[in-house]
Amino acid sequence: MKLIKHIFSTVKTESPILFTIVIIHLVGAVVCIGGLCIDERTLAGVSVWIKPLKFWISGGIYILTLGFLVTKYPYSTKKKNIVRNIVSWSLLLETGIIFYQATRGVRSHYNQDSMFDGILFGIMGILIAINVLMMVLLAFDSARLKLTVAKPIQIAILIGWLVVIIGSWVGGQMISQLAHNVGVADGGEGLPLVNWSTVAGDLRIAHFFGLHGIQIIPLFAWVLSKKWKTSAKKQVITVVIFGLLYAAWIAYTFYQAKQGMPLIKH
Repeated sequence: MKLIKHIFSTVKTESPILFTIVIIHLVGAVVCIGGLCIDERTLAGVSVWIKPLKFWISGGIYILTLGFLVTKYPYSTKKKNIVRNIVSWSLLLETGIIFYQATRGVRSHYNQDSMFDGILFGIMGILIAINVLMMVLLAFDSARLKLTVAKPIQIAILIGWLVVIIGSWVGGQMISQLAHNVGVADGGEGLPLVNWSTVAGDLRIAHFFGLHGIQIIPLFAWVLSKKWKTSAKKQVITVVIFGLLYAAWIAYTFYQAKQGMPLIKH
């Protein structure tokens, strides 16, 4: 809890604009929860509000994470603000499109039903590409610069960005096939909230774990540095092993999905 308070406090102080965008994501999530309660419309078998709810939450967490991590890079204030603004505003626009399409009761992803829907999906693709470029920049600088964190945590941040890039690549696989399920059409029976298919392969699983590697792996390193009083070398080795195991899990869920197998069979 102290870490979460520290992250919020740091981001609010360092970048009020980014912090405001995080709050907008929180408000958007609350609105979607309200929509779940009063709107009975469904799309592909689930409430139209499920997808924007997931993206408001996931996007808000990612923006907050990036806003905090950027403070650890030896960038100038101007460069930090450029990075934060590009990421936060582009993701806000992307999730705004997803939310807008939900209010219309139509798909946001892979939607080619009309020229307008296709244009919106194309814009989302451009925004995603911009964010992937920012991930590559931060991964590259994690490798070549000295961050203001302990070495095990810096290694974890580097691995985290590499894993996020892999997760984004999985997202590209979904775009290439204009669907996230393998073996059946999108929709149908799925796990609560996330709606991962329980009858066929679902690429969203590997995509999800990939995108959240930038939180999970550095958090593991931070807890390790606090709880395990040993040499930095041993901590680095442990972080690398954890990162490799995490990446292996993503590879497994991707392989499983491509074989048309659900993570949890109904």
